[in-house]
Amino acid sequence: MPPRPRADHRTKPGRTGAGRPPRRTTPRPFSVNSHHDGPGRRRPGNRHPAAPAPHRPRTLAARTRRENATAWAFISPSVLIILGLGIVPVVWSLLLSFRADDLVTPGRWVGLDNYRALVRDPGFRTAVENTLVYAGLYVPLSLAGGLVLALALNRRIRLIGLYRTLIFVPFVISAAAQGVLFFFILDPQFGVANSLLHHLGVSRQGFLSDPGQALYLLVLISLWSGVGFCVVVYLAALQDVPQELIESARLDGANRLRVLWHIKLPSLTPVTVFLLLWELITALQVFDLIYVTTKGGPLGSTTVIVYFVWEQAFQMFTAGYGAAAAYVLAAALLVAGAALRLYRRRRPGAAPDGAVR
Repeated sequence: MPPRPRADHRTKPGRTGAGRPPRRTTPRPFSVNSHHDGPGRRRPGNRHPAAPAPHRPRTLAARTRRENATAWAFISPSVLIILGLGIVPVVWSLLLSFRADDLVTPGRWVGLDNYRALVRDPGFRTAVENTLVYAGLYVPLSLAGGLVLALALNRRIRLIGLYRTLIFVPFVISAAAQGVLFFFILDPQFGVANSLLHHLGVSRQGFLSDPGQALYLLVLISLWSGVGFCVVVYLAALQDVPQELIESARLDGANRLRVLWHIKLPSLTPVTVFLLLWELITALQVFDLIYVTTKGGPLGSTTVIVYFVWEQAFQMFTAGYGAAAAYVLAAALLVAGAALRLYRRRRPGAAPDGAVR
């Protein structure tokens, strides 16, 4: 009887004719996701056919919603503060400027009457003139003083850190504290300034009680504190000027004045524009120094726009009229900022916004 042919498991997959699977010579891989495939056996890497596959997009969307909710929970107090103390008062005061309102009794809509009254008001005209004089003196003097002191301190000398600190300290002091300090120093009767003038043989001065001197003295007090900020900003900009350009100019025979005019000052132009806008906004918004020292006097010689707004709103109880004056000042600030931005864009060689100079 001829021998029965043996089944070749290499060409015919599956079970052999004897009903037993071919013997494996390598160990079965173990998987943590393996499921039982009958008694005592595991099927590696296969999921149970009844188990549904996880829905990844839905899980990712749920996680994103949870993260967004957590983020809003953290920033919602800040958003409420910004809305409550920033945006809502701005919109409310804008609507108030078109009303005749004293914040106590019901007001009425008057349209542009408050703005027309400002044009004819001599007190508002005086406040605008005083503000322009104050800004016209404070802004260029603070920039020039800050640049001169920054150039003097931008060198290696002994105790340079102490000098820089002493110049910057007045900027940290609040304007109210400065006003109290100089109010006692410039007191016409018992102030230190008149005592020194008496020893020098100079007659007593009225200082803050003199209509011809008060506004200019306020400019000097503001310069005592405001120059420090300009010094710090100019010092940082001067240290960024490439030293290779300065050394090349000196090798070509340029003196200090030419190096300053042709190398340092052009490099400081963006910083100067920033400081010009900063100091202009500071000058147009001056209030606390005047409130502590002169209260707008004597004879209205130191009444500026912000003090005029406060006086109309909280002393005369004409809140709508004061809000109209405040929005005239806001419009002036917007025009000044837009003009400086337009100048930077149209200036020859100016870098576009976001470009590295």
